[in-house]
Amino acid sequence: MRLVLQLSLAALAGSCAAAPGAAPDAPDPSAGEVRLDSGSDWNASLVVDTDPTGIWTVKVMQVFPQYACPEVVGLDDEGRCHVLVSYSGKWTPVTTIADGTWLGGLTQGDVDPRVPGPELYTGGKKGNLYQVVAYREGVVDNRRIAHLPGLEIHTLVAADLDPSSDGDELVAFTRPGYLYRLTPRAGADGFDATLVEELPGRVRDAAWLQDSSRLATVDRAGRLRLGTWASDGFRWETLFERPMGMGRLAQARRDGRTVLYNTCDDGTVWRHAEDGAGSWSHELICAGPQGPRGIVAGRFDPDPSVETVAVFGYSRRVELLQRGPDGWTAETIFTDRDRGHWLAKGELDGRNATDELVLSGYGARVVLLARPPGHGLPDVLTTP
Repeated sequence: MRLVLQLSLAALAGSCAAAPGAAPDAPDPSAGEVRLDSGSDWNASLVVDTDPTGIWTVKVMQVFPQYACPEVVGLDDEGRCHVLVSYSGKWTPVTTIADGTWLGGLTQGDVDPRVPGPELYTGGKKGNLYQVVAYREGVVDNRRIAHLPGLEIHTLVAADLDPSSDGDELVAFTRPGYLYRLTPRAGADGFDATLVEELPGRVRDAAWLQDSSRLATVDRAGRLRLGTWASDGFRWETLFERPMGMGRLAQARRDGRTVLYNTCDDGTVWRHAEDGAGSWSHELICAGPQGPRGIVAGRFDPDPSVETVAVFGYSRRVELLQRGPDGWTAETIFTDRDRGHWLAKGELDGRNATDELVLSGYGARVVLLARPPGHGLPDVLTTP
């Protein structure tokens, strides 16, 4: 039986209930916008506070298609999945799953033909894999669809990986290092888990390169790899390797070509650019604090020709890296109350010409960073 949680119209209009884990007298982002001090010209606001429970993974996804603004999805140390719904500056959490230990892997795709539309998939320390489904009435439910005994689920990817089959496929990267394919079970409930291959290290992040039907991964073994699906699994190419664990991965398109960025545990940030002939150049763009745990590439400057990357990690600082005429520069745009673990981007505030940033981690909260209203929009009137 599925656990069903109803998101009421009253909640969307602004509930008086405190956010999960928050003290009763703490500012409540579900009741109104809660502004934070950013220490920069970026606006910072609280999305949810789960103190003292850390939020390890956060992504921006369109969970409820009936709402124009996408949702923020966060996974915490108690095995809960928070779907955070925006409403005029307010954020209402719809919380599901009670796994008891951390959830880390998170993806979205139209994998299960038995369910209309795309589904969320998440898993974590116990090896449990969950499917989360959203409905037009504002309802989400979850069910455990598979279990990988003795393994931790760290990274999930749902995409059209296998060209020989229709629709999206789901794969899971685990600790110890294994790759599994998860397939809806014919004529029965749940999914079948098929071991694809053993890996030398834990894959900590992955990105599906839709322009080329390749999967990029970074792992604890210090490798950035590209994989193409074949009849019996992926065919891998090691693109870049260092004697240091790699943690996070981001992608962008620059001048019509793929550019990848990755972080290493020693604080280095690397840029990898593909040329027209299929070869790659590799560039060290920053040597910063140890323990970067989040990286995104996006439009963080009003000028789309300006290359910008944001990094977040154990330093607690969100650093905006920007390539100018004299090379790369770094600016601290926010400092969280504890170490960072994940960074995401999305279009969550249409009052500026740039993308927004969403961060989470040991600080036990999700924070939204946005350029001020009117930023990058010439001749647009703004009011206090």
